Amino acid sequence: MIPASLNVRAYRRPLQHTAIHCNTLQHVATHYNTLQKTATYCNILQHTATHCNILQHTATHCNTLQHTATHCSTLQHTATHCSTLQHTATHCNTLQHTATHCNTLQHTATHCSTLQHAATHCNTLQHTATHCNTLQHTATRLFE
Repeated sequence: MIPASLNVRAYRRPLQHTAIHCNTLQHVATHYNTLQKTATYCNILQHTATHCNILQHTATHCNTLQHTATHCSTLQHTATHCSTLQHTATHCNTLQHTATHCNTLQHTATHCSTLQHAATHCNTLQHTATHCNTLQHTATRLFE
């Protein structure tokens, strides 16, 4: 038998209250653990999102650099082509100058040949005139 000094009813309420309080604390602790896990997961997701943004920014920068490199390569090809054309134009100008000089020399040679022919003809006429003068002089002496 239970002694009268032990009133079970008197102890039952505080124990029930303590048990309810303990259940509440356990529920709060479980909820706290869930929130803590959620916060940790949220931090991981935030870190991943930040990393993703950095990678996206890097990819955009890389695309810009690739576009710039392609543009630079095109400009370099154009500059090489331009340099080749400039060299060709200089060579063409040199050839044109040489052709003009050659035409001048050819014209001079033709003129010189004409003058030489005229000089030869003149020498022949001069020789004939001298011969004629000699004959005239001789004839004059004969008839004097």
